[in-house]
Amino acid sequence: MDVTIHGNNIKITDALATYARKKLDKLDRYLPNISDVRVDLSQQRSRRGEDVAIAQITIRHQRGAILRAEERVPGDMHAAINSAVDNMYRRIQRFKGKRQRKGRERFTATIEELSQAEQIPDVEEYIEETPGIETTETVEAATTPEIVRRKEITVTTMNEAEAIEQMELLGHSFFVFFNDATGGVNVLYKRASGGYGVLVPRVE
Repeated sequence: MDVTIHGNNIKITDALATYARKKLDKLDRYLPNISDVRVDLSQQRSRRGEDVAIAQITIRHQRGAILRAEERVPGDMHAAINSAVDNMYRRIQRFKGKRQRKGRERFTATIEELSQAEQIPDVEEYIEETPGIETTETVEAATTPEIVRRKEITVTTMNEAEAIEQMELLGHSFFVFFNDATGGVNVLYKRASGGYGVLVPRVE
């Protein structure tokens, strides 16, 4: 399992890197066939003037699924890492705990993987903690609206059921994908009243 650690506005000391790797070294015991793990650590100043430690963990599985967990904690990077790891355990629990219909295997663990994996200790059934769009970047409103960031994304061909699974594993409340059924790029999102919606663009 290849683990890479990146820092933004924070120096990744040997001690901090060792701590993060120690917290992550059991992940492949709970979820076999992890391709790689990326850890992004950063520090931001909140509006109240306090430092906020941010830890984001991204797991790529050999079959293509991506699991992501992010936590923000005032000041303490070690606590942010701990919280992100606990959050990732819930993502893994979802990945392992649901047997899906044929065609969705890349977003669920196989019988072989389940037999190899150890039970995650003290993890309750997956619950989506915070409704609404999660984002790693907050842009304050300006008097004159402007585009402050432009980002290219790679979309993957999948069906709507697969898109739901991938969105949940990422911990997002919207997901852009190429829909098999519509033959175009669609946006899946969580509805405030429950369930999911799909935006299907139509050019006029």
